Order: sequence, then C-alpha cells, then structure tokens
Amino acid sequence: QVLRSVLLFPTIERMAQSPQGKLMTPLLCKLRYALYMPVYLLSFLPEGVKASLVRFALRGMKTCDESSISTSINLFSVDCIANILYMASQEMMKVVERDSTTIKQNLKKLIFYYGTGDSWCPQHYYDEIKMDFPDGDIRLCEKGLRHAFVLDASKEMAAMITDWLQDDLTKL
Repeated sequence: QVLRSVLLFPTIERMAQSPQGKLMTPLLCKLRYALYMPVYLLSFLPEGVKASLVRFALRGMKTCDESSISTSINLFSVDCIANILYMASQEMMKVVERDSTTIKQNLKKLIFYYGTGDSWCPQHYYDEIKMDFPDGDIRLCEKGLRHAFVLDASKEMAAMITDWLQDDLTKL
C-alpha cells in the first residue's frame, strides 16, 4: 500500500513544448542516429580517459559525487546511448497531457516539487497545477536546485524528502 509518492521536478506533461523540449525534440526524434558513431568511437577509449572526459563535462558542478562519474562512463556505450535516446524521443512524443484524473484520485498521496528555473517543467506548469489542485501538496523549490539535482544536490534533496515524510514514516 502506497502511503506517499514524491514527484521531483515532475515532467508529467507537455515535454516537447517545454523550453528544453523545444531544443531537444528535433535532436532526439530526427538526429539521434548521428550520435551513434562518435559514441562508438569514444567507447574504445581507456576507462581513465573516459573518466577524465566526464569530469571535464561536469566541472561546473559545486560538488560532483564520484558515483556520478563512474555511472556516467556508461554513456560511452552505443547500446546505452541508443536506449536513452530512444526512450527520450518516445517521451517527447507521448508525454503530452497531464493525467489530471489520476492526480485527482491520488491527490492526498502525492507531493509535487517544482523548480523555479527548470527548463523541462517551467514554473508556469507549477502555477497551473497549483490552480487546478489548490488542496494538493504542490511545492516550489526555494533553494535553487536544478532538474538534474542528482549530480550535485542528492544529499540535500534526500534530507528534504525525509523531513516531508517523517509523519508517514512513523506510521510504519
């Protein structure tokens, strides 16, 4: 039995129409095959060189967890990239309308957490869902966390969620 579900930076509607979706949809739906050859060639690099490339790509992070680097090395696999890009292209085409019926049926169990500068689900998505479900637990990030929080703010996010769920956790 589900007590609570937390939707972090929820990309549950209009993905292709979001600012990031407008940029990524043509790439993901039409040009994704062009990425396979460079990834294939990069896959032959030694693991240390791959790790250095990932560190370079993530250099702007305030903190970068070593597990993010080792996990990101998987992106040098053509099979991994092909699966990621296919899934992403499907999301652009299929994540269109918010499922308000399901949200309404489960509103008491849901916590939504939107970002202020999230280009995948912009703040006006937050404003609209807040207006449609005024009794819902729908929050707007005031800490400046970004959509890809797992890269540099996973511990901070985990602490926040733990605080939110304390009452639910004591019921177990």
